[in-house]
Amino acid sequence: MKAIVTGGAGFIGSNLVDALVERGDDVEVLDDLSTGRPGNLEGALSRGAVLHEGDVRDAARVAALVAGAAPDVIFHLAAQIDVRRAVADPAFDADVNVAGTISVLEAARRAGVARLVYSSTGGAIYGDAASIPTGEDTAPAPLAPYGQSKHAAEGYCGLYARLYGLSTVSLRYANVYGPRQDPHGEGGVVAIFCGKLAEGGRPVAFGDGRQTRDYTYVGDIVAANLAAAGSDWAGACNVGTGTETTVLELAAALRELDGARGFELEHAPERPGEVHRSAVDPSLAREALGWEARVALPEGLRRTLASLG
Repeated sequence: MKAIVTGGAGFIGSNLVDALVERGDDVEVLDDLSTGRPGNLEGALSRGAVLHEGDVRDAARVAALVAGAAPDVIFHLAAQIDVRRAVADPAFDADVNVAGTISVLEAARRAGVARLVYSSTGGAIYGDAASIPTGEDTAPAPLAPYGQSKHAAEGYCGLYARLYGLSTVSLRYANVYGPRQDPHGEGGVVAIFCGKLAEGGRPVAFGDGRQTRDYTYVGDIVAANLAAAGSDWAGACNVGTGTETTVLELAAALRELDGARGFELEHAPERPGEVHRSAVDPSLAREALGWEARVALPEGLRRTLASLG
C-alpha cells in the first residue's frame, strides 16, 4: 500500500509511520517540523520512507505532493493541538485545523485517493458530557476553540464524502500517550509527568487533580488507524479505552511503578477551556473496525518510562 502521513514526524504520526514501514508499505510524510522532529523518523527514513517539509495550509504544495505520490490512503494527523494556544489565538487554530484539512481533502479528491483517515479528538469535542463514557451520538459541546476546529474539520470530511464520494473516517481519540510524546512541548499530562519523574521534579495538577481522562496507549491508536484504513466504514468513531483515570490516580500509578516516594502533586489554578471528566465509549470502533485497546495503563506507563532511558 502507498500512504501519505501528514504530521508524520510528530508523536502519533511517527509511530504510525514506523508501523506502516514495518509491514512493507510505501510511505511519504508531510510535516512542517514546527513540533515534529526528523529524529522521530530516523528508522523509517533509513528503510525507505520519504520526508517532505511543508505546511498543510499550503494548498498548492499539498496538491502537488498528493498528485505525485498517488497514495492509496492519506492519514491526516497534522494539526494545531495546544489547547492554550487555541484559546489565545482561535484564528490560527482554525487556520491549521480547518483550512489545513480542506487542503488535504481537496488534494485527495483531485488525485482520486481511495481513503482518508482523519485524526480527530473525543474529549475536546464532547466537552463536559452528561454521559461517561461518551458515545458518538452525544451532541458536541467543545469548551475550547481546539475542539470546535476539530469538529468543523470532521464536518468537511463528511461533506467531501457526500459531495464527491471520497471515503473518509474521523477517529476521535481519547488522551493518547506513549513514547515520543514531548514532555516539554504541548504534550499531554502523561508525557509531562513522566518527564518530571525522570528529572526528579514535582508534577503539577491544575485544579484539584480529580479531573479524569481516558488514557490510551499510542500503539493502540496506531492499530486503530491501520484498521480504519482497511475498512470502508465512514463517519466519526471513538478510539479509547472507555475508562476514567484521575490525575491523582495517574500520579500514584507512576509513583508505584518507579518507587519514587517524593513524587507528590503540586496544585495550580484550573486552566480555562479544559474538560473536567472525559472518557469515550469505544463500542462502535469494536463493531465497525474490529478494534479495541489492548495495552493497559500500567503497562503503557512502563513502556513510556522505559523509552525515556
